[in-house]
Amino acid sequence: MAKDKSKSETEEPEKGADGAEGDAPKKRFGKKFLLIAGAGALVLVLGLGAGAYFLFFSGSSDVHKTKMAGGAPVPLVAPQVAFFDMPDIVVNIQTADGTPAYLKLSVSLELDGADEKPGLQALMPRIVDQFQSYLRELRVDDLRGSAGVMRLKEELLRRINVAAAPFSVRDVLLKEMIVQ
Repeated sequence: MAKDKSKSETEEPEKGADGAEGDAPKKRFGKKFLLIAGAGALVLVLGLGAGAYFLFFSGSSDVHKTKMAGGAPVPLVAPQVAFFDMPDIVVNIQTADGTPAYLKLSVSLELDGADEKPGLQALMPRIVDQFQSYLRELRVDDLRGSAGVMRLKEELLRRINVAAAPFSVRDVLLKEMIVQ
């Protein structure tokens, strides 16, 4: 036992990198703590900044907060929209096996204003011709599903805007579409 005491007394205590006794673990702990606290503070500041942005600058104004009974926002000005009903179109379309198939199409056109209706009425033969020539080339498979209906509407809108060149049609609305 005497040897153990003399041996422990003669050993030098552990020194850190700068020569101070027992400071190495404390410094490592302090650096880690500062890094973790800094990262936490950064996340907190970013979270508060994002929350403030979405709360105050998200584009919500008094117009958007005013709601009707149905939940839709109240517009400041009534939209300047007019609808023009085209005559029904019945065309024969192609089938894979050659059996006759017919498409009955009834559409309404969305215009910018009611003052465009007389001009569009004057161009109606050209518009019907464009519709007829396109619809006769369709196959029954082209009209299947919602994707087929969307392609039909897009193509009719493109063709009507070409045929009614000085006037602009916003949308083609399908009222009735029957394939027999």
